[in-house]
Amino acid sequence: MSLETMRPNPTWDAASYEEAVETLAAHNDELVYTVWGGDWCKDCRALLPDFGAALEAAEVPDDRIEEVNVDEDKQGPGVEAYDIEYIPTIVVETDDGEEIVRFVEEEDVPPAVWLADQLERELA
Repeated sequence: MSLETMRPNPTWDAASYEEAVETLAAHNDELVYTVWGGDWCKDCRALLPDFGAALEAAEVPDDRIEEVNVDEDKQGPGVEAYDIEYIPTIVVETDDGEEIVRFVEEEDVPPAVWLADQLERELA
């Protein structure tokens, strides 16, 4: 089941986040984004629509984005295997399942910016 909160925010301005979009786009065919969230979660509703818009602007293919809907007890597919405690959590992996970076719930910048910065460091 997909997350309504991952539906791209139509008012998100890609030009304002050009560097983040460029970084995500540069790796759009080599990384997999798994997003754990819940449409009931206020943090998910605040953060994920813009992240969905960033992935769309970076032309990340749908088959490279996995949306995992968790219940209000934060239970769902992969929660235990990935040690998911807070949502939203976004895990970025290579095709062979190697975790590159992980965004957990709340950083001081939006998920797309934070992940792009981390990807620049890890993949440079």
